[in-house]
Amino acid sequence: MLLTLAWRNIWRNKKRSLIIISAIAAGLLSGLFASAVMFGMGESLINSTIDRDLGHIQIHSKNYEDEKLIADTIPDYISSLQIIKSKQPISAISSRMLIEGMGSSATSSTGLRIVGINPENEKRVTAIHSSLIEGNYLEDQKRNQIIIGYKLAENLGLRLKSKIILSFQDFDGNIIYAAFRVTGIFRTESSSFDKMNVFVNDTDLFPLLNINPVYHEIVLRLNSVQNVDTAFSKLKSSLPSLSVKNWKQLAPELKLMDEMIGIQLNIFLGIILFALLFGITNTMLMSVLERVREFGILMAIGMKRRRVFSMIIFETITLSLVGGLIGMILASGFIAYFGSAGIDLSAFTAGLSEWGLGSILYPILPILDYFKF
Repeated sequence: MLLTLAWRNIWRNKKRSLIIISAIAAGLLSGLFASAVMFGMGESLINSTIDRDLGHIQIHSKNYEDEKLIADTIPDYISSLQIIKSKQPISAISSRMLIEGMGSSATSSTGLRIVGINPENEKRVTAIHSSLIEGNYLEDQKRNQIIIGYKLAENLGLRLKSKIILSFQDFDGNIIYAAFRVTGIFRTESSSFDKMNVFVNDTDLFPLLNINPVYHEIVLRLNSVQNVDTAFSKLKSSLPSLSVKNWKQLAPELKLMDEMIGIQLNIFLGIILFALLFGITNTMLMSVLERVREFGILMAIGMKRRRVFSMIIFETITLSLVGGLIGMILASGFIAYFGSAGIDLSAFTAGLSEWGLGSILYPILPILDYFKF
């Protein structure tokens, strides 16, 4: 009976009730959508970093982690690779040679990182092949090909089919010079990555260094990010002589950012709810002051104070639930639409690329976060 009475009392002043319901719905809509945008930015940064070059898990020699010298290759590479392949749920593996060197053109020179890869294996682990804006990906049948970032191309004045001279030390400390032809230019979400990294066929590096195939890094891609912890534990115990790290350890700033986004969202939502609380309190206070005589009559005919108080509480809860439900429905619709269509931020591409973010933002909000309200 009290619930029915509370519901009728709400609509005695339709204008005021609709205003407070609209305020609650708008507050929740803006709060949830803003949370989805922030969460989407975090997810975009993490996913783009993993797709760009990080992978889910990386394996190095323990010495390479400390010094990153060219001689610090993975010991017993073949046997280590066999152990890795036997583990599940690993979906793709790519081995890399990593060399710090210099790149020179006819106009300028700069420091860079030379990444020697097997093109087909790298395709399954990272998205560099799909980030090409000009030219073609590396082909096995052609020698001394190189793909470079658009930022490096700008700095060195390079175009497709331009020649770039790479210089680096071999295993004996001698300086090696080699000419490569630009066959592709890529552009990722990170301008700093595009400025510092070039990719070549590993089969072009081995003869220059006069060595058998050796690698500094093995990058793993899993079926799902949910399986990272399980696969990491298995590899860690199976390869005790090597350094095995997951993406959270390789990029602790991403893990910290992920945690900070959660904290910021809680603070942001708390502020919105606190503001809505004042609005609801003010509305109910006005309602109570207007109905003093009514409450007196109800008490005079036998209604106890506790039931009068309960009726007011039910009115408050009903107002909040109606506004909250409308707000959550609207928010889920907005998030679903923009999560599919994306938000075009191409006007801010230059600034976003400094942070490793793409120009299209896809808001996303886990189901459980809706119930934080």
